[in-house]
Amino acid sequence: MTIEQVTEEFRKAAPGMPTLGKSLKFQFDEGIVFLDLTGEEAVITNEDAEADTTIITSLATLDGLRKGTVNPMMAVMSGKVKIKGDMALAMKLQSLLS
Repeated sequence: MTIEQVTEEFRKAAPGMPTLGKSLKFQFDEGIVFLDLTGEEAVITNEDAEADTTIITSLATLDGLRKGTVNPMMAVMSGKVKIKGDMALAMKLQSLLS
């Protein structure tokens, strides 16, 4: 999976994403995917902007989380996923990935 594919998948899912009044940034070695969930419709970009929550992980781990082959709690505990910022928003992450 590439950063372009991840960005495109989030863009396809954007119309169904909830308005949370927050922003979320995924930081990968390959680049950034920024989810602005503050407006009526989610806006997905690759800009490196300030976010309420930043998720630092690999594309492979994100793919596993989305497919359900990686346990989110174990990924955090083992350091495969690092979370900075609003933990409540991070807890909603699984519903955004489905």
